[in-house]
Amino acid sequence: MSTSEISVVRVQDASKRFIIHKEKSLKERAIGLFKDRERGKDDFWALRDVNLDIEAGSTVGLVGHNGSGKSTLLKLIGGILQPTTGTVEHRGRVAALLELGAGFHPDLTGRENVFLNASILGLSQKQTEKHFDEMVDFSGIERFIDTQVKFYSSGMYVRLAFAVAVHVDPEILLVDEVLAVGDEPFQRKCMDRIHEFQSEGRTIILVSHSAQQVGELCDRAVVLDSGRVIFDGLPERGLQVLRQGYEDARQEELEIKAVAAPSTQATLAKVELFDRTGSRAAEFDAGDSVDVALTFRSPTPLTRWRAGISIETPLAQVVYGTNTELAAVDLPTLMGERQVVFRIPRLDLVTGQYYVTAALEHADGTAIDWKSQAAMFTVHSDTRAVGTADLRPLIETRSTQDRSLA
Repeated sequence: MSTSEISVVRVQDASKRFIIHKEKSLKERAIGLFKDRERGKDDFWALRDVNLDIEAGSTVGLVGHNGSGKSTLLKLIGGILQPTTGTVEHRGRVAALLELGAGFHPDLTGRENVFLNASILGLSQKQTEKHFDEMVDFSGIERFIDTQVKFYSSGMYVRLAFAVAVHVDPEILLVDEVLAVGDEPFQRKCMDRIHEFQSEGRTIILVSHSAQQVGELCDRAVVLDSGRVIFDGLPERGLQVLRQGYEDARQEELEIKAVAAPSTQATLAKVELFDRTGSRAAEFDAGDSVDVALTFRSPTPLTRWRAGISIETPLAQVVYGTNTELAAVDLPTLMGERQVVFRIPRLDLVTGQYYVTAALEHADGTAIDWKSQAAMFTVHSDTRAVGTADLRPLIETRSTQDRSLA
């Protein structure tokens, strides 16, 4: 059996229940002593019947809306929580970055917390001393290493915690959204280290709300909704499922509001794509022109407004975006129905699927209506390249001469 086929994490029929206590005041708690103990309590199932096998060397992204159970599942895998039913097993040393400052004592200095946190993660004092300088150098907070961590900023917490976690030689690294706290250069440094871990065949499980991060790092996405796994597969498809869930929830909310009180607000009614002949189209060749037509409706006059579009990859990376204000186009008052067409002369994109997101906004940028990934199209290119832009460079070779030898 190859390394890639070995399961290092196995979750079988795992569920996690939390008990929510309703009594809030001391008086209510005292009265509750003389009542049925089950009254004033609610069961909340954060996870329901989750099954996962994670192979060695894979990078798995756990995604879902807030409260879907992502962090709870990560804590079960890390052994921080125990399942109410089912089993969770893992093999190998686990380094977990689950909560900001977890394992840190606020009254200890950064230096003391490095040794404390490293010991929690399984390193001996001698091993920690060996890697101490590397950890501090990676964190970039040498000046404050002997300061109590209660005076640290959130970014400094993350820097030090991540530096310790990646130097304890883990077989499995668990990361829960903490990378979003560091500044951009440190996030890039963390991403580079995670790429190193991947090349070394380590297993990474992360929770992230960043589609770009999931797309860049993960070879698998697990989508959770209300504590259940609703998708397990390729990141591109997983993020589409997630975004569709967001859009469905938004539409449902809008429908409820419309029934409760008929809207007098302007709307973005349709997003359509047309080729150079004026026909609706969803497939184009690189270099083709495309018209992105947005249809707006308003029952009352809307004077100062703007229309905008963005072209995105399936992972929500913006390839291009603009709006009528940036293009210096003044729009007339919107009353009834009006169409705004963005004519793109050349689609210089590599082969792949792309989406159009469109928006209706007030002139100051306040959103009125928008549609995420409202239209999908495919581009075919005869060039072989990675990325999104079809730049088609002319490649030539030149001989050079070392002037020092002339």
